[in-house]
Amino acid sequence: MIEVDTDPPARVDGRAARAERTRAAIVEAHLALIDAGDLRPTGERIAERAGVSLRTLWTNFKDMETLFAATGRRIGERQARIWRPVPPGLPLAARIAEFTGQRARMLEVLAPSARASALREPFSPQLRRNREAAIARVRQEIEAVFGAELAHAGPGRGQLLDAVTVACTWAAWSMMRDAMGLDVEAARAAMARTLHALLTAGRG
Repeated sequence: MIEVDTDPPARVDGRAARAERTRAAIVEAHLALIDAGDLRPTGERIAERAGVSLRTLWTNFKDMETLFAATGRRIGERQARIWRPVPPGLPLAARIAEFTGQRARMLEVLAPSARASALREPFSPQLRRNREAAIARVRQEIEAVFGAELAHAGPGRGQLLDAVTVACTWAAWSMMRDAMGLDVEAARAAMARTLHALLTAGRG
């Protein structure tokens, strides 16, 4: 008996590609609504923006938590496109200037989604995981860029790393941009001054 392949690989691949395009369109629609100022977009509005049915949305994402996970990954991809490593061998002032300039650009990319997440994060384990992952990434970069200064702190290394992290993450940026009304360059300069003070404290 000859077995007939009723679902050849090409057809399966085609379906998978269409499904991936649909998921990507939904994620982009979610982000587009947030970027436009809709900080709590509903499933209905996301589906309409993506050009799919509400049923299709929930077929591809079982709930908002899975959509938040995919959206978080997409924001990470946006930031990755503008990230460049800061050479740790540069003088401290140059490292601070390059690092804070890059942080400013990345935080501005994050800004609409961070403001939206703040409204839902108390009720969303996934959004809290997204935030924790973002903090972990910036801590790793701080350790790479300012390793010499952290080592110089000796027993205070962990505390210094915590302090620099606080100065470089969304909470501090939001304070400067949203609460204090600073423009991007003024906020970046304040971040740079904070980092310089922290990283040179205790030096002769």
